[in-house]
Amino acid sequence: MFTLPLGDRAQLRPLEPRQAPEFLAHVDRARATVGPWIPWASLSTDLASATATLQGFADRRAADGARVHGIWLDGTLVGGATFTSFDAAPGVGEVGCWLEPAGEGQGLAARACRALIDRAFSHHGMSRVEGRAASGNAPGIALARRLGMRRDGVLRRHSVHQGGRRDIEMWSVLAEEWPATGGTSEAAVRAELDRLMGVFVGAFTNTGGRRPDLGVIRDVFVPEGRIIANVGDEPVLYDLDGFIAPRQKMLTDGTLTEFSEWEVAERTEVFGSIAHRFSEYRKSGYHRGEWFEGGGHKTTQFLRTPAGWRMSSLAWDDAPAKP
Repeated sequence: MFTLPLGDRAQLRPLEPRQAPEFLAHVDRARATVGPWIPWASLSTDLASATATLQGFADRRAADGARVHGIWLDGTLVGGATFTSFDAAPGVGEVGCWLEPAGEGQGLAARACRALIDRAFSHHGMSRVEGRAASGNAPGIALARRLGMRRDGVLRRHSVHQGGRRDIEMWSVLAEEWPATGGTSEAAVRAELDRLMGVFVGAFTNTGGRRPDLGVIRDVFVPEGRIIANVGDEPVLYDLDGFIAPRQKMLTDGTLTEFSEWEVAERTEVFGSIAHRFSEYRKSGYHRGEWFEGGGHKTTQFLRTPAGWRMSSLAWDDAPAKP
């Protein structure tokens, strides 16, 4: 049985039937937030049913099928990550994750799923990993985006849960699209830096009714990261919370709508465990109902950390917006 670190304070390791009391206590804490989306949460209501849930996963794991892992933070079980299906013959699996409130906001779901996907591709030779989420499950959909998955489509009225039928969004990532686990080749590093920048830029998009989740920025930065606006007479320095909060508000309260930003050119240099990227970008949307277009440049620094590559600082300068 393996144990994988998820940063300095957290671990991912298999959940076993003997841990049913700990699992049940965790489910009781998480029930209000995960119950609407995860069927087994409503089935694990006492020690016997919690044991049966974990035994079911253990039996399927023994047959090289579905498996469940716990996420421990400072020694307390606060969530889990699963392969709800795992079929080695065609090389396809479905990954999922959940957290109780005490584990939220720290990037644990994304790190846990990345660890499982890494193992699926590098240790088990899987070809495709899927992520499924009910259409109203904003955290599940945001997680799929953080993992770099592509939206394949919607399975209409696919599932029954709590007495109603739900549309299920299908997301996926292929082995050739996934950065190699621990990859140190220039191609692997550049692919990971591309992914980090894609997550950062994509976090602001609210076109087509999409609700942005700027919390993903915490996943791609080191906790002490800085973001700097140098668009006026003096630079303005933000920590992550100071940068995220006002922009999340603007992108969800109607101030900034149909907004998107995208990279149009970049130059990236890697030196061992540090890297630098100089980017040109474009953006467009409605600001208080008025259409605008603009662009500018970013300079971004990256560090290789025990948890993988992360941004450490980003500074930008906007060109004047076009009416």
